[in-house]
Amino acid sequence: MKTPSQFTGKKYLNVMPTSIAGDYGLMLRRQLFGKEERVPRRPLGPFRADAAALAEPVPASALRVTWFGHSSTLLEIDGKRFLTDPVWRLRASPVALGPKRFFAPPLPLAELPPLDGVLLSHDHYDHLDKDAIRQLARTGVPFFCPLGVGGHLRRWGVAAAQVKELDWWQEIAVSSTHTLAATPARHFSGRRLTRDNTLWASWCILGPTHRAFFGGDSGPFEQGFREIGAAYGPFDLVMLEIGAYDEQWAEIHMGPDHALAAHRALGGGALLPLHWATFNLAFHSWHEPADRLLAAAGPEVPLLLPAPGQRVTVAEGPLPGNWWQAYCVG
Repeated sequence: MKTPSQFTGKKYLNVMPTSIAGDYGLMLRRQLFGKEERVPRRPLGPFRADAAALAEPVPASALRVTWFGHSSTLLEIDGKRFLTDPVWRLRASPVALGPKRFFAPPLPLAELPPLDGVLLSHDHYDHLDKDAIRQLARTGVPFFCPLGVGGHLRRWGVAAAQVKELDWWQEIAVSSTHTLAATPARHFSGRRLTRDNTLWASWCILGPTHRAFFGGDSGPFEQGFREIGAAYGPFDLVMLEIGAYDEQWAEIHMGPDHALAAHRALGGGALLPLHWATFNLAFHSWHEPADRLLAAAGPEVPLLLPAPGQRVTVAEGPLPGNWWQAYCVG
């Protein structure tokens, strides 16, 4: 059943009970004394996307994707280009002590090709970068975001006409051939001390030939993913978070195993993992999410594991690369 978001007048709610509380004393002890390699001991990169190739016109029947790190991707789908959760900043935080990037962005923002839209999943600092938004806004590109997130953009100087806010299950035509649909996720929102006064969402990108799914952030949500797959699948490309998981917040992040379950619930398609190997946001090693995903995914799951900045043509099949292993120590 397609249920829109629920707003109490102060907060947005998940469709199922969801806890985001944890044992902060335990987390502090793990932060201070944990032995995991949460930050690479060897510098990652430098990585470099091919700006000239990305600037070429997108073929009308193409489906290609470039992962820039964390949840930032450039999706080329049936002649259009969409950028997801662009975060180019050094730290995923409003302060200088926040989590620092493991590698520089593979492409400067100024070298991005013209875009047909920017998709935003929610307002956390590792997904919504004020400086990147301001720079992109100067190009005139439209921003598509969940309810309430547009308030941030307008306060940062983005013209109201460039901001399109959608509720869960709402659709918007980007052109005569492409439609975007905002769909549910199981997560939360908030910057600084305010929580859940803006909505979070996943996105379906629907072209005349291909369909892609961008999950944003979500905890385990199989019934919701089944509903999304039934409404908008099958998908040719599924992009899901696999990192920053922990038993302390098991209801708001999936990790590799639940991501594979979500992939099945959505109906399959090529799987591009997101939300890993960019910031230190959890207590597992920086490369554990990809290691576990490779170990758990069966041969029926077409994995795409490009290095940052590496462009992937989805029709060419799985890309089970292990670029990160060259940086692992011991």
